[in-house]
Amino acid sequence: MEHVNITVRGKVQGVFFRKSTQEKAYELQISGYVQNERDGSVYIEAEGEKEKIDEFIEWCKKGPKNAEVTEIKTRKGNFQNYEDFEIAYV
Repeated sequence: MEHVNITVRGKVQGVFFRKSTQEKAYELQISGYVQNERDGSVYIEAEGEKEKIDEFIEWCKKGPKNAEVTEIKTRKGNFQNYEDFEIAYV
């Protein structure tokens, strides 16, 4: 199992990025959360099997159809043992 912290920048708020991210996470059996940040980015913590995390990161590079991702940063994190994938609110 792997844990990754992801920051996505670009036109990623107001385009259903969080909901689409949650749906993709469910599809890939990934747990964690997604939230909008005050600076206009989206922050994600994701946990799952390495292959599925890799696929999830690739999806995040594009996002849903109306998103325009300009930058994505990932870094490994400590496993948190999330049970679900939630949309968090700041």
